[in-house]
Amino acid sequence: MTQEEVVKITTIILICWVAFIIAWERIWPYRKGLPFFREGFWVDLVWYTIIQSYILKIVIFDYIIMPFQKNFDWSSIQFVKHWSIPVQVLFFLVMHDLYIYLFHRFQHSNKLFWRIHEAHHSGKEVDFLAGSRSHVFEIIINQTIEFAPIIILGADPVVVPIKAMLDAMFGMFIHANINVKLGKLKYLLNSPELHLWHHANYREVFHANFSTKFATWDYLFGTIYDPGHSPGDKSENWGLYYDYPKDYFLQHAFSVKRFDEKGLLKYKWFNWYYTIRSRIIDYIRKLWKGKSAAQQQQTNQETVLSPVEILEANEVSS
Repeated sequence: MTQEEVVKITTIILICWVAFIIAWERIWPYRKGLPFFREGFWVDLVWYTIIQSYILKIVIFDYIIMPFQKNFDWSSIQFVKHWSIPVQVLFFLVMHDLYIYLFHRFQHSNKLFWRIHEAHHSGKEVDFLAGSRSHVFEIIINQTIEFAPIIILGADPVVVPIKAMLDAMFGMFIHANINVKLGKLKYLLNSPELHLWHHANYREVFHANFSTKFATWDYLFGTIYDPGHSPGDKSENWGLYYDYPKDYFLQHAFSVKRFDEKGLLKYKWFNWYYTIRSRIIDYIRKLWKGKSAAQQQQTNQETVLSPVEILEANEVSS
């Protein structure tokens, strides 16, 4: 099976998984009453999930990994080349997950690297899409370290889309607003039961529950926090303890220079930029309402009968 065929299959699986997770959130929510179109939904979907992911995929593969692959001879270290595809996938899945655990833990203990991780913790309403909110530099670091070894060590090309699919599925699952208990499996696999606590605004969990796929790392290294109850439904129970920008570009600027987002509204240029999306949405709504009103008026005009038609209709009915 070619890489293109595998990409098609993994894409279909991902689409089905998204639909399944969305339904799961509606049926068995972890936090009841959490709206689907919650605060930051469109920023996470449009900017982080679609635009940023597309651009960074090109940057990471075409301008970082590929030059390294082509300009150096890696044949002497391509020890995974003759392994079966399932073994290759499992190997890179475990190794990268261990790296993510260690790097994630380091980010929470280092002031500089926390600046490129705090965006991921900024959401007050965590759901399946919240995991996509990550700083540009964080994604470049993590995904380069994730996919470069797969290519350089000589893995089968299909490992890349399979690994990417599993990453996305796990990412959506552990952030999803679903009430699920894994029982004994929680010692092996991560779940919302553990990871949603990591996104809660409590001191106890700032240095706990760092695992992504395998909760084993937290149990093994003593960073597990599992009190047996949920963090709470209030806004202050979640996200960061300090104010964080809601705009995509300002979230990245905030990692370099701290500022008050609302305080910038006093500047005309910023006010114009900050309100441009709401003005566009309002304009579209007005167009839609105007179009709907025109169609309704046209329908009413078409259904108005003339006096002759009314008489003819009465004669038929009599």
